[in-house]
Amino acid sequence: MSDVAIQIKGLGKRYRLGGVRKGYKTLRESIVAAALSPFRRFSAAGKAESSEGMFWALKDVNFEVGQGEVIGVIGRNGAGKSTLLKVLSRITDPTEGEVEINGRVGSLLEVGTGFHPELTGRENVYLNGAILGMRRAEITRRFGEIVEFAEVERFLDTPVKYYSSGMYMRLAFAVAAHLEPEILVVDEVLAVGDMQFQKKCLGKMESVAAAGRTVLFVSHNIGAVRTLCQRVVWLESGRLKMIGDTDEVTLRYLSTGTDSDGVIHPSQHIKGSGKVRIEQASLSDSTGVKKESFLIGEAVRLTLKFKVHTPTVGSFWIFIISGEGVVLLSAFQRDTIPSVELDKDGEASVTIDAPALLPGTYTLTAGIFETSGDFLDWVEGVAKFEIMKQFADGRPFDHRYGAMTAQLAWQMGG
Repeated sequence: MSDVAIQIKGLGKRYRLGGVRKGYKTLRESIVAAALSPFRRFSAAGKAESSEGMFWALKDVNFEVGQGEVIGVIGRNGAGKSTLLKVLSRITDPTEGEVEINGRVGSLLEVGTGFHPELTGRENVYLNGAILGMRRAEITRRFGEIVEFAEVERFLDTPVKYYSSGMYMRLAFAVAAHLEPEILVVDEVLAVGDMQFQKKCLGKMESVAAAGRTVLFVSHNIGAVRTLCQRVVWLESGRLKMIGDTDEVTLRYLSTGTDSDGVIHPSQHIKGSGKVRIEQASLSDSTGVKKESFLIGEAVRLTLKFKVHTPTVGSFWIFIISGEGVVLLSAFQRDTIPSVELDKDGEASVTIDAPALLPGTYTLTAGIFETSGDFLDWVEGVAKFEIMKQFADGRPFDHRYGAMTAQLAWQMGG
C-alpha cells in the first residue's frame, strides 16, 4: 500500500459569482449521484468558460499527506480551506488539477453537509456508514458508542432537519470519528457546541490521531492545531502560502495582524450573528497614548469600536494569546459589570494590567456575547502588541521563566 494518503497536484476550483444556491437533493438523487462517482481518483473536466464573473477559491495548490499524518489547515475566512476539504471529500469537483486519495474518507464539514435532512438521526448514522463502505454489522457494533458520545438518544428517531445546530454537530462528529475511515477530514469542529462538547471533540481527535489514522484538521484555534498536528498548510486567497513544521508555520501566521489603522478585516470575523460587529481596535497606555510596545507590568488598554445592526443586550470578552498560539488568559465583562444595552454604535475599552506579561509578542482575540450565550461577534486577532525586556519600574528583565509574573503577598515566619 502507498505511504501517501493524499496527493494534490495543481488543484484549482473556480466559482461563478452570484450563482443560484441549489436546495438539498432527494435521497434518491443523493444515492444516484454517489453511485455515479465511485472512484477515489479524479481530475477536472477542463470545460471552457468565460472568465467574467468568476472567482478562484483555490488556485495551483500542490502538496502531499502521508499515511497516518495529522495535517492542520489554517488561514483567514475566505482563504479556501473549506473548499479544499469539499474537493477532498468529493462534495465538489475541481476545476483543474488532480487529487489522488488512498483510503476511505470520513468528512465532518459545516453543519448541513453529510446528513440527509429528511432522514432520522438513526437512519443517517447507517447511511453514512454505508457511504464509507462499512457493513451494517460494523455500524451496529459502533452504534452505542456513537449515540453515547453525541448525547442525542432521545432524538434518534426524529428527522435531523429538526435538530438544533449543536445536536446536529454532535451526531455528525460522533459518526465521522467512530466509523473508522482511513482518512478523517474535519472542518472547524470547535465552531459549534458548548465548552464540554468542544473538549470531548479535542479528546476524540487526539485518540484518532494516536491510532495512526490520517487527519486533515481545519481550525481557527491555533492552540488546538499545535496540539494535534505534525505539519500545517497555510492558505491565503486560495493559494498555498506556506507548508511545513507546525511551530514554524503557526508562528508566521500569528505574526500577521490587523491593518495599521486598526480596521478589522472581514475575514477576521469567524463566527457570530452579526447583530453587533466590532469594526476597529486600538491599543494605548494608561494615559491614552497609542502604542504597540509596552514594558513589563505596564497597563495595556484595548479599545473596540463597534457597530450595531440590530439592537440587543450583550457583553464583551477577550483572549490573550501567546506567540505560540496558546490562550494565556480569558477575561469577561460579565465578571465585573453586567451586560449592557447595545442599541447604538459605540466603543468598549478594557485595561490589561494584571498579571504582568513577560517579554514576547501577544495577540488579542475579542468578541461579544448576547445574554442568551450566543455569539454576536468573534474577531480573531483584533490587535497585536509586544512586551519589551524591561519592567515598568525601570528594572531590567531578569530572564525569569513562564509567560506571566505577579507581585504576590509573601510572609516570613520564625
